[in-house]
Amino acid sequence: MPTSREIRLAARPAGTPAPTDFSLATTTLPDTPPPGTLLVRNHWMSVDPYMRGRMDDAPSYMPPFELGAPLEGGAVGEVVASGAPEVPVGAMVTHFAGWREYALVDAAAATVVDTALAPASAYLGPLGTTGLTAYAALTRTAPVREGDVVFVSAAAGAVGSVAGQVARALGASRVIGSAGGPEKTKKLLDTFGFDAALDHRQGGLAEQLAQAAPDGIDVYVDNVGGDHLQAAIGAIRREGRIALVGAISTYNDTTPAPGPNNLFQAAKQEASLRGMLVTSHLDLFPEWTRKAAAMLADGSLRTERTVVDGIEHAPDAFLGVLRGANTGKMLVRLAAGAE
Repeated sequence: MPTSREIRLAARPAGTPAPTDFSLATTTLPDTPPPGTLLVRNHWMSVDPYMRGRMDDAPSYMPPFELGAPLEGGAVGEVVASGAPEVPVGAMVTHFAGWREYALVDAAAATVVDTALAPASAYLGPLGTTGLTAYAALTRTAPVREGDVVFVSAAAGAVGSVAGQVARALGASRVIGSAGGPEKTKKLLDTFGFDAALDHRQGGLAEQLAQAAPDGIDVYVDNVGGDHLQAAIGAIRREGRIALVGAISTYNDTTPAPGPNNLFQAAKQEASLRGMLVTSHLDLFPEWTRKAAAMLADGSLRTERTVVDGIEHAPDAFLGVLRGANTGKMLVRLAAGAE
Protein backbone atom coordinates (compact mmCIF):
# COMPACT_ATOMS: atom_id res chain seq x y z
CA MET A 1 0.00 0.00 0.00
CA PRO A 2 1.51 3.38 -0.97
CA THR A 3 2.12 5.92 1.75
CA SER A 4 1.27 9.54 1.14
CA ARG A 5 2.07 12.71 3.03
CA GLU A 6 -0.66 15.31 3.30
CA ILE A 7 -1.27 18.72 4.83
CA ARG A 8 -4.11 18.99 7.33
CA LEU A 9 -5.77 21.98 8.96
CA ALA A 10 -4.59 21.86 12.57
CA ALA A 11 -6.30 25.03 13.82
CA ARG A 12 -8.53 27.76 12.48
CA PRO A 13 -6.48 30.92 11.94
CA ALA A 14 -7.21 34.11 13.84
CA GLY A 15 -6.24 36.80 11.36
CA THR A 16 -3.17 35.96 9.32
CA PRO A 17 -2.57 32.19 9.23
CA ALA A 18 0.53 30.85 10.99
CA PRO A 19 2.60 27.73 10.21
CA THR A 20 1.18 26.14 13.37
CA ASP A 21 -2.29 26.19 11.78
CA PHE A 22 -1.11 23.35 9.51
CA SER A 23 0.16 19.84 10.20
CA LEU A 24 1.97 17.26 8.06
CA ALA A 25 0.63 13.72 8.33
CA THR A 26 1.30 10.38 6.64
CA THR A 27 -1.46 8.06 5.49
CA THR A 28 -1.77 4.88 3.42
CA LEU A 29 -3.81 4.26 0.29
CA PRO A 30 -4.98 1.00 -1.35
CA ASP A 31 -2.91 -0.57 -4.12
CA THR A 32 -6.14 -1.38 -5.97
CA PRO A 33 -8.65 1.48 -6.07
CA PRO A 34 -12.35 0.60 -5.68
CA PRO A 35 -14.48 0.52 -8.84
CA GLY A 36 -15.08 3.98 -10.28
CA THR A 37 -12.06 5.53 -8.56
CA LEU A 38 -8.49 6.43 -9.47
CA LEU A 39 -5.27 6.38 -7.51
CA VAL A 40 -3.36 9.48 -8.62
CA ARG A 41 0.21 10.47 -7.88
CA ASN A 42 0.00 14.23 -7.73
CA HIS A 43 2.70 16.07 -9.66
CA TRP A 44 1.52 19.61 -8.93
CA MET A 45 -0.91 21.30 -6.56
CA SER A 46 -2.31 24.80 -6.46
CA VAL A 47 -2.51 27.27 -3.60
CA ASP A 48 -4.99 30.12 -4.04
CA PRO A 49 -6.22 33.12 -2.02
CA TYR A 50 -9.81 31.83 -1.77
CA MET A 51 -8.55 28.99 0.42
CA ARG A 52 -8.13 31.45 3.28
CA GLY A 53 -11.90 31.86 3.55
CA ARG A 54 -12.41 28.10 3.78
CA MET A 55 -10.18 28.00 6.86
CA ASP A 56 -12.83 29.91 8.83
CA ASP A 57 -15.85 28.12 10.24
CA ALA A 58 -18.29 30.41 8.48
CA PRO A 59 -20.85 29.97 5.71
CA SER A 60 -19.66 30.90 2.25
CA TYR A 61 -19.99 29.77 -1.35
CA MET A 62 -17.82 26.74 -0.48
CA PRO A 63 -17.91 24.72 2.74
CA PRO A 64 -15.17 25.32 5.32
CA PHE A 65 -12.22 22.98 5.58
CA GLU A 66 -12.58 20.40 8.34
CA LEU A 67 -10.23 20.52 11.30
CA GLY A 68 -7.86 17.58 11.33
CA ALA A 69 -8.66 16.66 7.72
CA PRO A 70 -6.51 17.21 4.64
CA LEU A 71 -7.01 20.48 2.84
CA GLU A 72 -8.42 20.49 -0.70
CA GLY A 73 -7.57 22.29 -3.91
CA GLY A 74 -6.67 21.90 -7.52
CA ALA A 75 -4.05 19.32 -8.44
CA VAL A 76 -2.78 17.50 -11.51
CA GLY A 77 -1.15 14.10 -11.50
CA GLU A 78 -0.63 10.69 -13.07
CA VAL A 79 -3.05 7.81 -12.68
CA VAL A 80 -1.01 4.97 -11.15
CA ALA A 81 -3.92 2.57 -10.60
CA SER A 82 -7.37 2.69 -12.11
CA GLY A 83 -10.73 1.31 -11.08
CA ALA A 84 -12.37 3.02 -14.06
CA PRO A 85 -11.76 1.50 -17.52
CA GLU A 86 -12.37 4.83 -19.23
CA VAL A 87 -9.33 6.37 -17.50
CA PRO A 88 -6.21 4.25 -18.08
CA VAL A 89 -3.09 4.01 -15.97
CA GLY A 90 -0.63 6.66 -17.16
CA ALA A 91 -3.26 9.29 -17.96
CA MET A 92 -2.71 12.77 -16.54
CA VAL A 93 -5.75 14.18 -14.77
CA THR A 94 -6.80 17.29 -12.91
CA HIS A 95 -8.91 16.96 -9.78
CA PHE A 96 -9.63 18.71 -6.48
CA ALA A 97 -7.74 16.51 -4.00
CA GLY A 98 -4.61 18.57 -3.66
CA TRP A 99 -2.49 19.12 -0.55
CA ARG A 100 -1.38 15.46 -0.65
CA GLU A 101 1.16 13.39 -2.56
CA TYR A 102 -1.28 10.65 -3.60
CA ALA A 103 -5.03 10.99 -3.95
CA LEU A 104 -7.89 8.51 -4.28
CA VAL A 105 -10.48 10.31 -6.41
CA ASP A 106 -13.76 9.48 -8.12
CA ALA A 107 -13.16 9.07 -11.83
CA ALA A 108 -16.20 11.27 -12.50
CA ALA A 109 -14.51 14.12 -10.61
CA ALA A 110 -11.26 13.89 -12.60
CA THR A 111 -10.55 15.39 -16.01
CA VAL A 112 -8.01 13.88 -18.39
CA VAL A 113 -5.69 16.56 -19.79
CA ASP A 114 -3.59 16.65 -22.92
CA THR A 115 0.06 17.23 -21.99
CA ALA A 116 0.96 17.40 -25.69
CA LEU A 117 -1.07 20.62 -25.82
CA ALA A 118 0.59 22.20 -22.77
CA PRO A 119 2.63 21.08 -19.75
CA ALA A 120 0.65 19.52 -16.92
CA SER A 121 1.26 22.49 -14.63
CA ALA A 122 -0.46 24.83 -17.13
CA TYR A 123 -3.77 23.13 -16.31
CA LEU A 124 -3.60 24.69 -12.84
CA GLY A 125 -2.76 28.13 -14.22
CA PRO A 126 -3.57 29.64 -17.61
CA LEU A 127 -5.53 26.57 -18.75
CA GLY A 128 -7.11 26.11 -15.33
CA THR A 129 -9.60 28.02 -13.23
CA THR A 130 -7.33 31.05 -12.79
CA GLY A 131 -7.16 31.57 -16.55
CA LEU A 132 -10.87 30.85 -16.85
CA THR A 133 -11.59 33.44 -14.14
CA ALA A 134 -9.83 36.14 -16.16
CA TYR A 135 -11.67 35.17 -19.35
CA ALA A 136 -15.13 34.94 -17.76
CA ALA A 137 -14.63 38.23 -15.91
CA LEU A 138 -13.89 40.08 -19.14
CA THR A 139 -16.39 38.37 -21.42
CA ARG A 140 -19.39 37.94 -19.11
CA THR A 141 -19.13 39.77 -15.81
CA ALA A 142 -17.56 43.02 -17.02
CA PRO A 143 -17.36 42.55 -20.79
CA VAL A 144 -14.68 44.49 -22.62
CA ARG A 145 -15.72 46.53 -25.63
CA GLU A 146 -13.51 47.74 -28.45
CA GLY A 147 -11.48 50.75 -27.34
CA ASP A 148 -12.10 50.33 -23.59
CA VAL A 149 -9.61 51.41 -20.94
CA VAL A 150 -9.17 48.48 -18.54
CA PHE A 151 -7.70 48.46 -15.01
CA VAL A 152 -6.64 45.20 -13.30
CA SER A 153 -5.52 44.87 -9.69
CA ALA A 154 -3.07 42.21 -8.45
CA ALA A 155 -2.00 42.28 -12.08
CA ALA A 156 1.18 40.26 -11.57
CA GLY A 157 -0.76 37.38 -10.03
CA ALA A 158 -2.27 34.28 -11.59
CA VAL A 159 -5.60 35.86 -12.58
CA GLY A 160 -4.44 39.43 -13.13
CA SER A 161 -1.53 38.66 -15.43
CA VAL A 162 -3.83 36.71 -17.75
CA ALA A 163 -6.65 39.27 -17.46
CA GLY A 164 -4.52 42.09 -18.82
CA GLN A 165 -3.60 40.08 -21.90
CA VAL A 166 -7.17 38.87 -22.44
CA ALA A 167 -8.39 42.47 -22.24
CA ARG A 168 -5.94 43.42 -24.99
CA ALA A 169 -7.07 40.49 -27.15
CA LEU A 170 -10.70 41.60 -26.70
CA GLY A 171 -9.95 45.06 -28.06
CA ALA A 172 -8.97 47.23 -25.08
CA SER A 173 -7.15 50.37 -26.16
CA ARG A 174 -5.24 50.77 -22.89
CA VAL A 175 -4.56 48.26 -20.10
CA ILE A 176 -3.41 49.40 -16.66
CA GLY A 177 -2.29 47.10 -13.85
CA SER A 178 -1.38 47.46 -10.21
CA ALA A 179 1.21 45.39 -8.37
CA GLY A 180 3.49 45.64 -5.35
CA GLY A 181 7.04 46.89 -5.84
CA PRO A 182 9.25 47.94 -8.74
CA GLU A 183 10.16 44.41 -9.80
CA LYS A 184 6.54 43.43 -10.34
CA THR A 185 5.51 46.68 -12.00
CA LYS A 186 8.41 46.30 -14.43
CA LYS A 187 7.20 42.77 -15.14
CA LEU A 188 3.74 44.12 -16.00
CA LEU A 189 5.24 46.35 -18.68
CA ASP A 190 8.02 44.15 -20.02
CA THR A 191 6.50 40.66 -19.85
CA PHE A 192 2.72 40.93 -19.65
CA GLY A 193 2.29 43.87 -22.01
CA PHE A 194 0.45 46.37 -19.82
CA ASP A 195 0.51 49.99 -20.96
CA ALA A 196 0.92 51.40 -17.45
CA ALA A 197 1.80 49.91 -14.07
CA LEU A 198 0.88 51.30 -10.64
CA ASP A 199 2.88 50.42 -7.53
CA HIS A 200 0.36 50.26 -4.69
CA ARG A 201 3.19 50.20 -2.15
CA GLN A 202 3.96 53.79 -3.06
CA GLY A 203 0.53 54.96 -1.86
CA GLY A 204 -1.67 57.51 -3.57
CA LEU A 205 -3.34 54.85 -5.69
CA ALA A 206 -6.18 57.10 -6.86
CA GLU A 207 -3.67 59.71 -7.98
CA GLN A 208 -1.55 57.12 -9.78
CA LEU A 209 -4.65 55.82 -11.57
CA ALA A 210 -5.72 59.34 -12.56
CA GLN A 211 -2.31 59.91 -14.09
CA ALA A 212 -2.39 56.60 -15.97
CA ALA A 213 -6.00 57.10 -17.12
CA PRO A 214 -6.72 60.84 -17.13
CA ASP A 215 -10.06 60.31 -18.91
CA GLY A 216 -11.12 57.47 -16.63
CA ILE A 217 -11.59 53.71 -17.03
CA ASP A 218 -14.32 51.57 -18.56
CA VAL A 219 -13.61 48.19 -16.95
CA TYR A 220 -12.04 47.17 -13.66
CA VAL A 221 -11.13 43.60 -12.63
CA ASP A 222 -11.01 43.70 -8.82
CA ASN A 223 -8.84 41.08 -7.15
CA VAL A 224 -7.94 43.23 -4.13
CA GLY A 225 -10.85 45.28 -2.78
CA GLY A 226 -10.20 48.12 -0.34
CA ASP A 227 -8.38 51.15 -1.71
CA HIS A 228 -8.18 49.60 -5.17
CA LEU A 229 -11.94 49.32 -5.45
CA GLN A 230 -12.37 52.86 -4.17
CA ALA A 231 -9.86 54.21 -6.70
CA ALA A 232 -11.58 52.33 -9.54
CA ILE A 233 -15.02 53.66 -8.61
CA GLY A 234 -13.55 57.16 -8.54
CA ALA A 235 -12.22 56.70 -12.07
CA ILE A 236 -15.13 54.80 -13.63
CA ARG A 237 -16.66 56.28 -16.75
CA ARG A 238 -20.30 56.29 -17.77
CA GLU A 239 -21.71 52.76 -18.01
CA GLY A 240 -18.44 51.31 -16.78
CA ARG A 241 -18.25 47.71 -15.57
CA ILE A 242 -16.54 46.32 -12.47
CA ALA A 243 -15.98 42.59 -11.94
CA LEU A 244 -15.74 41.77 -8.22
CA VAL A 245 -13.47 38.71 -8.39
CA GLY A 246 -11.60 38.83 -5.09
CA ALA A 247 -10.64 41.04 -2.16
CA ILE A 248 -7.32 39.69 -0.97
CA SER A 249 -6.56 42.83 1.02
CA THR A 250 -9.34 41.87 3.47
CA TYR A 251 -8.99 38.10 3.78
CA ASN A 252 -7.05 38.19 7.04
CA ASP A 253 -9.15 40.91 8.67
CA THR A 254 -10.64 39.96 12.01
CA THR A 255 -13.36 42.62 11.73
CA PRO A 256 -15.20 43.63 8.55
CA ALA A 257 -13.32 46.21 6.52
CA PRO A 258 -15.24 49.43 5.76
CA GLY A 259 -16.51 49.61 2.21
CA PRO A 260 -15.67 52.29 -0.35
CA ASN A 261 -17.05 55.69 0.66
CA ASN A 262 -17.70 56.74 -2.94
CA LEU A 263 -20.22 54.13 -4.06
CA PHE A 264 -22.65 56.79 -5.23
CA GLN A 265 -20.10 57.75 -7.89
CA ALA A 266 -20.93 54.42 -9.54
CA ALA A 267 -24.63 55.32 -9.43
CA LYS A 268 -23.99 58.72 -11.02
CA GLN A 269 -22.06 57.03 -13.81
CA GLU A 270 -24.67 54.26 -14.18
CA ALA A 271 -21.82 51.81 -13.69
CA SER A 272 -22.28 48.17 -12.69
CA LEU A 273 -20.49 46.27 -9.93
CA ARG A 274 -21.04 42.54 -10.35
CA GLY A 275 -19.66 39.67 -8.33
CA MET A 276 -18.36 36.56 -10.02
CA LEU A 277 -17.60 32.99 -8.98
CA VAL A 278 -15.66 30.95 -11.49
CA THR A 279 -17.77 27.92 -10.61
CA SER A 280 -20.70 29.64 -12.35
CA HIS A 281 -18.77 29.77 -15.62
CA LEU A 282 -17.35 26.27 -16.00
CA ASP A 283 -19.28 25.90 -19.25
CA LEU A 284 -16.72 28.28 -20.77
CA PHE A 285 -13.84 25.87 -20.10
CA PRO A 286 -13.74 24.26 -23.59
CA GLU A 287 -13.92 27.65 -25.30
CA TRP A 288 -11.24 29.13 -23.06
CA THR A 289 -8.94 26.11 -23.35
CA ARG A 290 -9.00 26.36 -27.15
CA LYS A 291 -8.31 30.09 -27.12
CA ALA A 292 -5.65 29.95 -24.40
CA ALA A 293 -3.79 27.04 -25.97
CA ALA A 294 -3.63 28.93 -29.28
CA MET A 295 -2.45 32.10 -27.51
CA LEU A 296 0.22 30.18 -25.61
CA ALA A 297 1.39 28.59 -28.85
CA ASP A 298 1.68 31.87 -30.78
CA GLY A 299 3.17 33.78 -27.85
CA SER A 300 0.29 36.23 -27.42
CA LEU A 301 -0.32 34.87 -23.91
CA ARG A 302 2.74 35.06 -21.71
CA THR A 303 2.67 33.46 -18.30
CA GLU A 304 4.94 32.96 -15.32
CA ARG A 305 4.84 30.74 -12.30
CA THR A 306 6.39 30.70 -8.85
CA VAL A 307 7.32 27.17 -7.78
CA VAL A 308 7.82 25.77 -4.28
CA ASP A 309 9.07 22.17 -4.05
CA GLY A 310 7.75 19.55 -1.64
CA ILE A 311 4.47 18.89 0.15
CA GLU A 312 6.06 19.94 3.44
CA HIS A 313 6.47 23.47 2.04
CA ALA A 314 2.89 23.83 0.77
CA PRO A 315 1.82 25.97 3.77
CA ASP A 316 4.76 28.32 3.09
CA ALA A 317 3.60 28.63 -0.52
CA PHE A 318 0.06 29.43 0.59
CA LEU A 319 1.23 32.06 3.08
CA GLY A 320 3.38 33.51 0.31
CA VAL A 321 0.32 33.99 -1.91
CA LEU A 322 -1.45 35.92 0.85
CA ARG A 323 1.44 38.35 1.14
CA GLY A 324 2.02 38.68 -2.60
CA ALA A 325 5.24 36.67 -2.87
CA ASN A 326 4.29 35.14 -6.23
CA THR A 327 4.55 36.36 -9.79
CA GLY A 328 2.03 34.53 -11.93
CA LYS A 329 0.67 31.29 -10.58
CA MET A 330 1.97 29.91 -7.27
CA LEU A 331 2.42 26.14 -7.54
CA VAL A 332 3.78 23.38 -5.34
CA ARG A 333 5.72 20.67 -7.18
CA LEU A 334 5.14 17.28 -5.56
CA ALA A 335 7.01 15.04 -8.02
CA ALA A 336 10.67 15.71 -8.79
CA GLY A 337 11.22 16.75 -12.39
CA ALA A 338 7.53 17.37 -13.07
CA GLU A 339 6.65 19.92 -15.72
